[in-house]
Amino acid sequence: MSRYRFVAMDGQGNETEGVLDAESQARAVALIKSRGYFPTRVSEIGGGTSAKAKKQKVQNTQATKSSFFQKRVRPKDLMTFTRQFATLVDAGLPLLRGMRILLKQEKHPALRDALNGMSESIEAGNTFSESLTLYPKIFDNLFINMVKAGEAGGVLETVLLRLAEFMEKAERIKNKVKGAMIYPVVVLVAAFGIVTFLMSFVIPKFEQIFLDLGVTMPAFTQFVIGISGFVKGNLVAIFVGMGGLIVGLSFFKKSAKGGEIMDRIAMVMPLTGPLVKKTAIGRFARTLGTLMSSGVPVLQALNIVRDTSGNIAVSEAIQQVHDSVKEGDSMSMPMESSGIFPGMVISMVDVGEETGALPEMLIRIADNYDDEVDNAVEGLTAAIEPILIIFLAFIVGGIVIAMFLPMMSIMGGIG
Repeated sequence: MSRYRFVAMDGQGNETEGVLDAESQARAVALIKSRGYFPTRVSEIGGGTSAKAKKQKVQNTQATKSSFFQKRVRPKDLMTFTRQFATLVDAGLPLLRGMRILLKQEKHPALRDALNGMSESIEAGNTFSESLTLYPKIFDNLFINMVKAGEAGGVLETVLLRLAEFMEKAERIKNKVKGAMIYPVVVLVAAFGIVTFLMSFVIPKFEQIFLDLGVTMPAFTQFVIGISGFVKGNLVAIFVGMGGLIVGLSFFKKSAKGGEIMDRIAMVMPLTGPLVKKTAIGRFARTLGTLMSSGVPVLQALNIVRDTSGNIAVSEAIQQVHDSVKEGDSMSMPMESSGIFPGMVISMVDVGEETGALPEMLIRIADNYDDEVDNAVEGLTAAIEPILIIFLAFIVGGIVIAMFLPMMSIMGGIG
């Protein structure tokens, strides 16, 4: 009989600690669950001073390394690593053997360091989830808590497969949205460069020609030439001002209130607003559904979703949902009062709570919103192209007409 120290959460999300005797760690987990708790950490008391010292040394070394030398890993690389590791664990390979197999073929230096460090950490007596916490720049709270839930429930291979699927779908949606934004950004940058060139170098030459010929310039031509003179005389100030505006907006967005305002504006913009909103809601539903289906308690899952939503307005709405659930109320009421979630989502969540199938319902919502995001991306691409063409035609055409009007006067005078 061994003695185990545990940390667990109750149904309200409150954390509790304790000590119990059991034949094995699996038996200790079962005893904790029988008391109505969800274990987040179960470790055997004892094991010798040298083992403890080794464990502490690994933690200190890896923590120092993670703070100063850790490199960021792209989502695509992490997604590939998770899928490969999930396949190995699902095939029945022990964790350490799976890590060593991946280490032989891993090319990314940060992931190689992480695999080495996690192997040492597990050998020193840490759990897999505890080893993941040593690399916070690679594995976020969502990843760590899902692994922790998988360890506690004895379904680590299933959780890893869900994580891989979650990351693949999230990356696919992210790439679609990015792809839709590339075309308009490139066109707008090119248009800005062309207009700046015309205003700074071409129009001043026409102005000099008109002045030399003594042509009376129409008001529209004088207006365009006036803008050209302003741009040419303040070109550096314009670029500095634009850079300052971008930096100022980024700082404003990083503040709590500013971020909320910017995120709310982004969700109501005429063209991009629906896409931003659908992406945020789909991410919320998929993350929460994946966490709950993996065994993470609802309050803990809501905290993780709140911190990983990527949208402050949505995060505040999730916090309201968390507070409501903590008081014993439903999720649907605060979702409705937030004004962010549409009626269809609220109704499906309500049905999921009533039937006890909330995780499955949230995954269905996420799948539905993935399809809506695909349609929104296609619609946005189709709408932006003619708008940009008309915009460019208006700007460049206006400049051409402004320069052509005095030439018509010159031709009339010659005639």
